[in-house]
Amino acid sequence: MGGWPGYCRIVRSEVLSIKERDYVRASLALGASHFRIILLDVLPNVIPPVIVIATFSFSYVIVLEAALSFLGLGVQPPTQSWGIMISESRDYMAVAWWLVVFPGFALTVTVLCINLLGDWLRDQLDPKLTQL
Repeated sequence: MGGWPGYCRIVRSEVLSIKERDYVRASLALGASHFRIILLDVLPNVIPPVIVIATFSFSYVIVLEAALSFLGLGVQPPTQSWGIMISESRDYMAVAWWLVVFPGFALTVTVLCINLLGDWLRDQLDPKLTQL
């Protein structure tokens, strides 16, 4: 996902977009300080996209760790990981299917919940959506 440079690019593009909006120009015309404009006009509009990208990145890291552990390239036993649990239970799938299904289900539900949490936070923090 790009790490910190990816976040910096998103913040920079949002700030460049926001600073050209009429309400920022109006604040400047009324004599508001740059600190006040950044704090009250720019920051509330920059946070939601960063939260969404951060939650997607967090989910991506969880899935990546599970995939690497499944392949034997991630964390090593005895440290447990959903990828290790799925990998070790492949041989028993015919007699104990739940050993594969439940860790996979837990991984899926966790990633889905993190993404839904990020979407909910974006909806709660986005000033464009809260004014409606």
